[in-house]
Amino acid sequence: MRSLALPRGDWPLILAGALLWTLAYPPFHLLVPSFLCLVPAVWLLLVGQRDDRPLRRHLVQGWWFGVVGNGLLLYWAIGTLWRLTTFAILGWVAMVVLMALFTTVVFGVSGWLAQRSGQSLVVVFPVLWTAAEWMMAHAGDLRFPWLGLGTSLTGFPTIVQIADVIGARGVTLILAAANVALAMAWCRRRDRMAAARYVGAVVLGVLLAWSYGTVREHSLVLEPVAEVAVLQPNATWDDKRDVAMQDRIVVRTRNLAARAMSEAEPDLVVWPETAVPGYLRRHRQWRESIAGLARSTRTPQLVGSRDGDGASRASFNAAFLFDSLGRHDADPVYRKRRLVPITERVPFVPREVLGAFDHRGFSAGDDAPLYEIGGARFGVLICYEAIFEDLARAYRRQGAEFIVNITNDAWFGRTSAPHQHMAHLVMRAIENRMSVARAANSGVSGFVDPLGRSHSWTELFETAVVHGEVSAVSDVSFYARTGDWVGTSAVGFSVLLVGYAMWRRS
Repeated sequence: MRSLALPRGDWPLILAGALLWTLAYPPFHLLVPSFLCLVPAVWLLLVGQRDDRPLRRHLVQGWWFGVVGNGLLLYWAIGTLWRLTTFAILGWVAMVVLMALFTTVVFGVSGWLAQRSGQSLVVVFPVLWTAAEWMMAHAGDLRFPWLGLGTSLTGFPTIVQIADVIGARGVTLILAAANVALAMAWCRRRDRMAAARYVGAVVLGVLLAWSYGTVREHSLVLEPVAEVAVLQPNATWDDKRDVAMQDRIVVRTRNLAARAMSEAEPDLVVWPETAVPGYLRRHRQWRESIAGLARSTRTPQLVGSRDGDGASRASFNAAFLFDSLGRHDADPVYRKRRLVPITERVPFVPREVLGAFDHRGFSAGDDAPLYEIGGARFGVLICYEAIFEDLARAYRRQGAEFIVNITNDAWFGRTSAPHQHMAHLVMRAIENRMSVARAANSGVSGFVDPLGRSHSWTELFETAVVHGEVSAVSDVSFYARTGDWVGTSAVGFSVLLVGYAMWRRS
């Protein structure tokens, strides 16, 4: 453990960074901590440069900054993942360790570049941090891009409107640069002119982002395309696992759907993830009940349930669309494509092996069907697929006008996780200029418009029906057309920075 030891003076900075990091995200979602949460990281790097072994010091600093920060931010996983699988504790450890490995690399490479090649932390650190976020989203079976730095600003949509050009990763880059600039301003506070330049640059950046956002909020034309009702049945975790209760759950949710159509005339009713416990195709009574409701009211029902492939014995987390004629097979079934590591699929381990531990998990779907109701087209994202920007963007490029996100966050309990989960949808809405309708079994359910403004949100653990109007924007955003160009550029630039430093040393 000596290799992971740090001087006592580093720990206050690590703890301060973890606290600010937590305050920047839901449920606190404060503005100022977003601009300060990486300031302690920069100070750690500057302090570490005076060590006899600076590279080792920076690596250990990055490790503990990531472990403590992510451990605190993801505290909810400790008490909730155990409900899903006996492998749950591994899920929490894997999340924290994986994210800490990325911060370790960022600290180590940033410190090395700054000290050995004289490159400024103002340039190096934001680029490497952004590149690390990109890599987190592309880590194969272990990818987990939960709460990128840019997502911390989704509580203030006006500032984040620039995401329709630069995406979430672009917001991360700018925000990380602001953090470094403020850290340098404090370090050089005796040189008032230098400190003023750093602070002035941050203030100017905020004003420009705010001005752009204000213009977009007043100039973007939103056209209503559909009325949607989302259901929040609030079925408990234990009830869903109790076979004797499953019929009651389906009946109760169907009655909630009937209530939604008696209150208004929605074009679509959305049931949450696994609203129908078990396999829908194997329960004729459930299918006929939902089909009869859709047919009698001429209102399509999007229903979350499991789906299976008899030939391969594969199991899928899926969504079925019952059209206005009550048909559930007229449109392709959507099968979740991005599975939660450990809880839905154990990485790198065949399902057959996991069967011996009663944890076969799910298989990943391949297709992304686009559905249409009343002339409006939409795509489906199940649960944590909302944190992947490429999935929402692909729907927009196919012509989707809004996204439906179905989820079951009941296992999170009354923690910050449901609110953290929802924050990603604000970013997806702004990036692609699409509305979002969200149905969560136990909350939070509601709507986000193409400007990232949330409305009609429910409380946690209440039974509710929420009606909302989803709007569309005629123009496809620059981000939707070009993709995550900031993230890929950050990766490429990071490689160039390292290559240049190595060339100079040789």
